[in-house]
Formats: sequence, structure tokens, C-alpha cells
Amino acid sequence: MKVHKKALIITYYWPPAGGPGVQRWLKFVKYLPEFGIEPIVYCPENPNYPITDDSLKAEIPNDLTILKQPIKEPYRLASILSKKSSEQISSGVIPKEKKQTVVQKLMLFIRGNFFIPDARKNWIKPSVFFLSEYIEKHQINTIITTGPPHSLHLIGLQLKERHDVNWLADFRDPWTTIGYHKQLKLTSSSAEKHKALESKVLQSADQIIVTSANTKKEFASKTKQPITVITNGYDSHHIDRPEKDSKFTIAHIGSLLSERNPKLLWEALSELMHEDSSFSEAFQLHLIGVVSDDVLQKLQQHSLSNHIKTLGYLSHQEAIKAQMSSRVLLLIEIDSEDTKVIIPGKLFEYMAADTPILAVGPKDSDVETILKTTNTGQYFYYDQKQAIKSQILSYFEAYKTNSLAVNAIGLQQYSRKALTKTLAELLKG
Repeated sequence: MKVHKKALIITYYWPPAGGPGVQRWLKFVKYLPEFGIEPIVYCPENPNYPITDDSLKAEIPNDLTILKQPIKEPYRLASILSKKSSEQISSGVIPKEKKQTVVQKLMLFIRGNFFIPDARKNWIKPSVFFLSEYIEKHQINTIITTGPPHSLHLIGLQLKERHDVNWLADFRDPWTTIGYHKQLKLTSSSAEKHKALESKVLQSADQIIVTSANTKKEFASKTKQPITVITNGYDSHHIDRPEKDSKFTIAHIGSLLSERNPKLLWEALSELMHEDSSFSEAFQLHLIGVVSDDVLQKLQQHSLSNHIKTLGYLSHQEAIKAQMSSRVLLLIEIDSEDTKVIIPGKLFEYMAADTPILAVGPKDSDVETILKTTNTGQYFYYDQKQAIKSQILSYFEAYKTNSLAVNAIGLQQYSRKALTKTLAELLKG
């Protein structure tokens, strides 16, 4: 297909970075040429990714132009104080305040007040210098920044001020209202600096992209600039579908943070094990990804430890296999007003895995709406223990008769290719 224009994509996460953050733009880059857009990617040369997945390198198009510049990563220095704390904080796993060590409290204070908007702020100046020359030389008229880290939006802001470019700011997560923002021990002046920077970006970008309707609603109260919802999605793949697990496996894939810890869910599972010997014999809980100590302790308190299999981080392909082979997929979000705007990237791959989803989260969330409209799972609130328990038992009864299945509807709108088409239409104006 004939290329109509070029788009410079400024991203921190790029293979071999692992996790959901990298996949959004890796997939957009894959499909943009089919819609007449030539993507050019700018990313760090020497990043400090909390998790890596070398298998994602295979998805990078062979003819893609990738620009790289060095970055100074403060988390490398922080690891001298505490390697474990540094890795946890950089990956978003923050212990509850009463369980934080002195070193962790110090690191969070420094992160929140000395690195505004985030720990990649020192990459702004050299990136603007490098990209300014590139934009002029190659006549780039469209740039895209994706955050977090929101420092990348400040790169876009400065490039917009210097050049006649169309700037799209993509927010994979909100900025000042994201859950962990409150845990950074911000002074009042630091909090105001974050808000001022957020406002300047929202007012200056030509187009704002968000991943949920609730984030659009939030940003619409802060700016008059056009805002478009482009969710994350699922992609086609060439993985042979594995057989379903022989056990009644409930699997959670992704980070289980300290606050992502629904006590009533663990109670429901514990009660079912004590009330039904066949459930106790068949049940396994698979935890795939980073799990906080707080969650593991709570599971132990409810006598679930012997039924847990912790698998750590798996490659993207192995994670997809696990989604397909599990009997039920568990989706947990923090019970907070702030998190109702969060739609985990894994949700869409969950939906495409043909495995029932059991979700627990805040009221009025975008996830609840998507699950209901696609008929791919059941959504519960943190105080609905009896309803959660009944649903798990219903899933278990269907498992025993080999009739546990999903009848999804309307999934095509969440395919990566369909979502890229929407993006391409924005880029073409």
C-alpha cells in the first residue's frame, strides 16, 4: 500500500521490554503501513526495564526505522541502596505504607519529589535536541508520544513548541489520578508541578488518545482539545491451542500489587475448599507474574498456599497459552475511584482466549462495561463475597461436566488491526 505520511512515535517501552505497556505500540507499528502510515520509532538505547521478554523482538517489522539515544536511568543508582526495592518500585509494586522500610520510604519520596514527572525526566533534553534535527532533516510533520512515563509527553511538548508538527499524546494510563501517584509522598508544591505539567500537555497536544471512556471523561474536564478512545486489544497469533488443564485452574496473569488483594475472594475460595472436597481436590490457583508479599501472606492466611502455583513472569507467547489452557481467568483491579478508568491490556487477550473471566474491581468501571457487552465474563465488587462464591461454584459445576465455555460477541472491534485503522484515520486528519 502506498504510504501517505510518516509518523514519529516516541516511546520508552520497546522490545525487549516485557509486559503490556510495550505491546500497544508494537502492534500499532505492525499494522500502520497497511493504512498508508510509515511509523518511525524513537526509544532508549540502554533502558532499565523491570521485566524483559526477548520473544517480542520477533514481532518488530524488518523494515522499521528505529532511532535510539542513550538514557540515564536513576533506578540503576537506586539499586545500590536496595536492588529489590528498586525493581519493585520501578515495576509499580509498592508495599503498603505501614510495611515500607526506611529505604523504600526514602526512595518513594525522592522518586516523587526530585523526579518530576518521573524518573526518565533527564531524557527530555537530549531527546528534543536529537529529534529536532531529525524532524527538520526528514520533514516529519506528525509526532506521537505515549506515556507513562509522562516525561515523553514533555518531549512532545517541546518539539511542538519548536516545529510545525501535528502532535498526538497517547495516555495508556492517567497522570495525576493514577493510583500509585498518591503513594509517592508528594509535597504540595510537587503535586502542583505535576498538575501544571499535565495541564500544559493536555492543552497543547493537537489530539489526545486515551484507553478508556472514564479517562476521556476526566480529561474532557481539563481540556477542550479533541480526545479519542482507542483501547488496547488482542492480536491474531500462530499459537496452537493447548488442551485445557485437567485441574480446575483459576489463573491470574500480570502483577498482583499490594492493593490488588480482594480478601473476600480469598475467603470465598477457602470456604469452597472446606465445604466441597471435590472442589478442594481439583482447584489450583496459578499466579503468573509479579506477586506482592502482601498478597501471598493473605493467601496463606486463608489456607490457600498448598493450592497455589507461582510461575513468575512468562513470555508473551507462554502467557497466551496459559490463558487458553486455564479453566477460569482472574482479573483483579484495586478498589478505588481512581482505578475505574484502568482497562488492563491483558483483558482483551483474556477475552480472545475463549476462557471465562472472573473480575473483581470498583463500581462503574470500564472493565465491567466491556465484559457485559462482550459476554466474556462476570464482574463483581469487593463486597460481593456470596455472589463471587456462587459464580465460582457455577464455573466448577460446568467444569465437572466439561461444559465450561464462553459465547463471546462483538470481539472484532478490539482486534489490533481494527484499532490501528482508527488510529490511522486520526493521523490522516
